Amino acid sequence: MTNFIRVVGDNENNLKDVTVDIPKHKITIFTGVSGSGKSSLIFDTLANESQRLLNETYPSFVRQFMPKYERPKVEAIENLPASIVIDQKQLGGNARSTLATITDIAPIMRTLFARAGKPHIGAVDHFSFNMPAGMCQECQGIGRKLTLRLEKMIDPNLSLNDGAVLFKPYQKLEEVYVGAGVLDGDKKIKDYSEDELERLYYGRDVGKVPNGNFKITYVGLIDRFNRGFLENAYEMTEKKQKTIDEMTINALCPTCQGKRLSEEALSVKIGDFNIFDLMEMQLNELPEVLLDLPLDDTNSISILVEQINHLVELGLGYLTLNRETSTLSGGESQRVKIGKHLNNSLTDMLYIFDEPSIGLHPRDVASLNNIFIKLRDKGNTVLIIEHDPDVIKIADWVIELGPKAGIHGGEIMFMGTYEDLLLSDTLTGKYLSKKTKLNDNPRPVNNFLEGVESSDHNLKNQKLRIPENTLTVLTGVSGSGKSTLIDSSFRVKYPNAVFVDQSGVNGNSRSNSATFIGIMEPIRKLFSKETGQKVNLFSYNSAGACEFCGGKGYTESSLAFMETVHETCEVCGGKRYKLEVLDYRYKGRNIVDVLDLTIEEATEFFYEVPMIRKAIKALNELGLGYISLGQATSTLSGGEKQRLKLATEFYQKGSIYILDEPSTGLHLSDIERLIKIINHFVDNGNTVIVIEHQSDIIKQGDWIIDVGPDGGDAGGRIVFEGTVGDLKNCKFSTTAKYL
Repeated sequence: MTNFIRVVGDNENNLKDVTVDIPKHKITIFTGVSGSGKSSLIFDTLANESQRLLNETYPSFVRQFMPKYERPKVEAIENLPASIVIDQKQLGGNARSTLATITDIAPIMRTLFARAGKPHIGAVDHFSFNMPAGMCQECQGIGRKLTLRLEKMIDPNLSLNDGAVLFKPYQKLEEVYVGAGVLDGDKKIKDYSEDELERLYYGRDVGKVPNGNFKITYVGLIDRFNRGFLENAYEMTEKKQKTIDEMTINALCPTCQGKRLSEEALSVKIGDFNIFDLMEMQLNELPEVLLDLPLDDTNSISILVEQINHLVELGLGYLTLNRETSTLSGGESQRVKIGKHLNNSLTDMLYIFDEPSIGLHPRDVASLNNIFIKLRDKGNTVLIIEHDPDVIKIADWVIELGPKAGIHGGEIMFMGTYEDLLLSDTLTGKYLSKKTKLNDNPRPVNNFLEGVESSDHNLKNQKLRIPENTLTVLTGVSGSGKSTLIDSSFRVKYPNAVFVDQSGVNGNSRSNSATFIGIMEPIRKLFSKETGQKVNLFSYNSAGACEFCGGKGYTESSLAFMETVHETCEVCGGKRYKLEVLDYRYKGRNIVDVLDLTIEEATEFFYEVPMIRKAIKALNELGLGYISLGQATSTLSGGEKQRLKLATEFYQKGSIYILDEPSTGLHLSDIERLIKIINHFVDNGNTVIVIEHQSDIIKQGDWIIDVGPDGGDAGGRIVFEGTVGDLKNCKFSTTAKYL
């Protein structure tokens, strides 16, 4: 069985003693409903064990700084190669991390200019905004600078004696300066001459002025604020940082105008371009420009072009190399990681992808599939967790888990080829064979909610109009400007619209599903009323916490030159509570028993408590019946977090809802349920806007707005507004071709 990776007897996280054979050097797709056990099998078992074994090859001193992985609870794992995991986590990073630096394109570009740029200034460091030799000295290579908002400091319509200085800490000192005759206290600031304003703001050539029995050095308003607050601004107290946030704006650096580099570096050109010019071009335009540069070093150019073309293939052609990694979405981050790995020469590796089609328009999925095929053909094993039918089609082998989620899942429902899957009786097989019809009876369109005109980013003076009390689907290729249109046109006009994306759910180990939807306190009160004990006794963050572990459920051991070890608390056994708390019961269950209930079980358990039942019912209807009340929010996927947020809004009426790619992480059967839930919102008198690429959701919209026709500079226009029936006949719409 050396041609297979085998997992024997996995009984962890609801998996039912499965034994799985995964063919090596093939593309295997894992599918099934959300929560059926796919991630447990792939990440908690295969990926973690591969990384754990790799980490054991390092010295103990190095291991203490690396992530910790527990041995998976399986009987055996056979023929496991080294793995590379490409997940949906955002790349993050600080302002100095860009697409060019994270993909290692930046060093090649710098070397190119150091060798061939004219005038020749030598060292590579001169072309790096992260090195003193190359950075703009004004902004230290950030490209932006905190600048005082003068309107917050002074009112030009008042005199100093009438309170022109608005910043309280400086008001008393200005009285001293007026008294010393340095400034005219009776003259309105707007009537000051240029010399007077220079003295007020910068205090040049004034020197010392009398202050009682002493003399103090005069410092202008702007200079004083810069010295007192902006120098070492990131090493200040929380109070001072709050002042900075209120009094400043993060504006383009006045010296480099956001280019980050020194004047010397920007003066060096190859042909007509300096290094910033090339870094600021869209990726889909850059290869042609690079190939036309007057250079003898064709090897460096061919390497650059290959790397950039990989990113373009992955649907990222609308980005620039200067794009900060912290601004990339989860889907974009995942594709950047894929692009990085395409440039290596490793073979016989295990590549693991977590729903790589997220955020991709159907047009770009075909390019993504070609990437997987290339990786396989280089002699690697490719595992993909995926629900997209177009990705599942390329599988050499398909494994479906189910039949449902949570305790009702964890079984192998199907293993075989794609062709056999279509003929099977499994949930995925049925839905792949099922064709969703276009909405031929859309809700009537009457009144429109109109945003403002916007030209932010790549928008071409566009205004978003949304029909009231309908389901509007906003679609278009990646990078076409959908999110910008929502933010800069619509949300500016309707700031109270409920925006539901995958961020904003507290991700620490002390926050759980029950606390997030607001039912933890009512549950504690039920226990308090039933037992006569104080409410805080039933909180593991308060009086009820196990005193040995502080309510964490585990203890940490940090030894010099050794790994920090997390061990289950020996006193509470991981339950987090004092043992005495577990003696108190409500309806026969203690607080830990209740938190261990799944949402589905809790719906029945709290049937007679309307407030709790209502909130839990919303979670259940949103397809989260398999998670437990006490499950830490830090363990939820992006799609699960999004639905958790949606549950808190479920029963409100008369609102505007904006859902950002709610199909994330959902099986085709879950998407059918989601469409019913969205229609429930609309039927309750709400206006719902869905930013989405998933074709089944687009087909069910009342009103479709397609942005494009392409990404980046080639996008930014509304190319279609109307019903889905009319969309299919729109020749300018890329989306129409894929319905």
